[in-house]
Amino acid sequence: MRLKSNFYLTILIAGLVFLVEFFLKNYLRNFLLQSFKVFDKILYITVIPNTGAAFGVLKDNANLLIYVGILFLLFFFRFVFKEKNKNLLFLISSGLIIGGALSNIYDRVFYGYVLDYIDLRFWPVFNLADSCISIGVILLLFDSFRKKNEAGNNS
Repeated sequence: MRLKSNFYLTILIAGLVFLVEFFLKNYLRNFLLQSFKVFDKILYITVIPNTGAAFGVLKDNANLLIYVGILFLLFFFRFVFKEKNKNLLFLISSGLIIGGALSNIYDRVFYGYVLDYIDLRFWPVFNLADSCISIGVILLLFDSFRKKNEAGNNS
């Protein structure tokens, strides 16, 4: 399905990711005092303020991470607008990435850390924004490989 320069879906998805994270993180920040299990030995909600990037890299460097996040978003917006073949998968994945990045940047700007809360016990604690960014990148890669295969089959 080909969509012209219609970014309404991307903006809608980015906005939903941001708003869900905003309300969820604020609720957890204000009301969750201890970890609790959702599914025993599988999923827990554990609130952890993360002052670094993924896996705690660059700990206590909020300003640097804010600038890097903003630069990433600027380059990503340029990539999105320059992309000629904006199909549905591209627009959805772009919305996930933008919404997740904006959510984490917002946390760093206003709190000095990103609130992580999804605890699988075998992986570092993360949040919905991180998941959306990761899923968005995977979908973009999938879309890119799919487009390459289609172009190769058409030539």
